[in-house]
Amino acid sequence: MRVDTSAVPSGRTRIRVPRYRKRESVKDFLCVAPALAFFAVFVYYPLADLFRIGFTNWNLIRDSYKFVGLKNYKWLFHGSGLGTWLSSLRITFSYTFWEIAITLIGGMLLAALFNRESKAFAAMRSLVFMPKYIAVSTSAIVFMWILNDQYGFMNYLLGLFGVAPVSWLNSEKTAFTSLLILTGWRVVGYGMMIYLSAMKGISKDYYEAAQLDGANGFQRFRFVTLPLLSPTTLFLFVTTFIASMKVFQSVDVMTDGGPYESTNVMVYWIYDLAFVQFRVDRAAVVAGVFFVILLAFTAATMKISNKNVHYDS
Repeated sequence: MRVDTSAVPSGRTRIRVPRYRKRESVKDFLCVAPALAFFAVFVYYPLADLFRIGFTNWNLIRDSYKFVGLKNYKWLFHGSGLGTWLSSLRITFSYTFWEIAITLIGGMLLAALFNRESKAFAAMRSLVFMPKYIAVSTSAIVFMWILNDQYGFMNYLLGLFGVAPVSWLNSEKTAFTSLLILTGWRVVGYGMMIYLSAMKGISKDYYEAAQLDGANGFQRFRFVTLPLLSPTTLFLFVTTFIASMKVFQSVDVMTDGGPYESTNVMVYWIYDLAFVQFRVDRAAVVAGVFFVILLAFTAATMKISNKNVHYDS
């Protein structure tokens, strides 16, 4: 690298970058340009257009629209949409809380239970993990039969213990629980496998040192396993949070957001606004605000958790 001191004030030097490095930088940019173009066309432009539509009064029935400013935002935050917005947000966060709890707590406990090297435990791990690879729509249809109030398998089992049949999907009190039953069946195995792979990577030296210090099994789990699993916990928390906030298929197949909007999660409400009520403008506003909420919560989670995550050197 050459240093050119001509036409430079005294005491300063100007570093001239070799031409081959400039060519390499151009080549690097050309390599990532297709990916940038893809994201610009299929991600960033639709996202920007989403916010633009929110300032219109686009109704698919009329198939015409004009700019109306903040009218749709007033409908959402100060009009008739506020009640449904708050209710849907509460239901979505409640669903997210329970899915995260099932994934993290259930997955960790099952990982500790199935952390054995034998063919029998390997077969059981496969059975628990298998539901993750079954399509949500297929699983939802199967569970609609299991939870049917007249001839469902769940009510048949309850009848063996003298319990009256439960209207799982048609009752406001049990419809949300029915969704969680399906969700728990699908996600707990995934959490188990992620935690299990992380546990396999923990050095046995830590456990031997803790055992020499007199730590029992619970103490080794509390002070060795849990801290070293914190990066895995952060990964599962963030990915599960984003996925559960966008739940749609199980609600669409099993409950249609009912009964009495007891399972009207945010994404299903956006779908209902756009393709049932044909109010694309209102759907765009709700989707845009929902995107900002997801972005803010994810960023806050990453910033806060970085102080509490322990990485094994």
